[in-house]
Amino acid sequence: ALIAGANTPARAERADRDKPVNIESNRMEADDVKKTSVFEGRVVLTQGTMVIRGDRLNVKQDDRGFQYGAVIGNLATFRQKREGFEEYIEGEAERIEYDGRAERVEFFNRARLRRDCGDDVVGNYISYDAKTERFSVQSAKGAAADPNERVRAIIMPKNPQQGQSAGKPCPPPPTKPAAAAAGPR
Repeated sequence: ALIAGANTPARAERADRDKPVNIESNRMEADDVKKTSVFEGRVVLTQGTMVIRGDRLNVKQDDRGFQYGAVIGNLATFRQKREGFEEYIEGEAERIEYDGRAERVEFFNRARLRRDCGDDVVGNYISYDAKTERFSVQSAKGAAADPNERVRAIIMPKNPQQGQSAGKPCPPPPTKPAAAAAGPR
């Protein structure tokens, strides 16, 4: 099942990618030659408005400086401010993988992604791509036989006059500026 930008796109805060990555934990082991680090115990990764929490985090950096992380936890969590909104996109799963180069977050097992205004999707796997402003949700294998394993979504109705959901207010999507006029011919 694919739900792409259910009512409005879920864009990540663009300024976050230019911020430093900060990680806190109880323990850390690093291998400078392999450019890998392992953090354990109440791990908190922040980069701008993005916050990822879990029990264990494995981080790798490529030759161009992009970072990749995999965090596990009873339920690891993700939170990031949406571009142009005063609202956050939040997720949780048993394992969350972050790809700094592709600006993609993947949620594995007991995955859930929601917005402040009430939109909520649940599945076995969720991929959230900040570049394309899309996310996709998949159920577990064999989900057709077990209704509890199917993809579930709650999409809050929007008030077309105010751009708000019927529940908690959601701001309307940002408007794109008009294209600049062509120069002299």
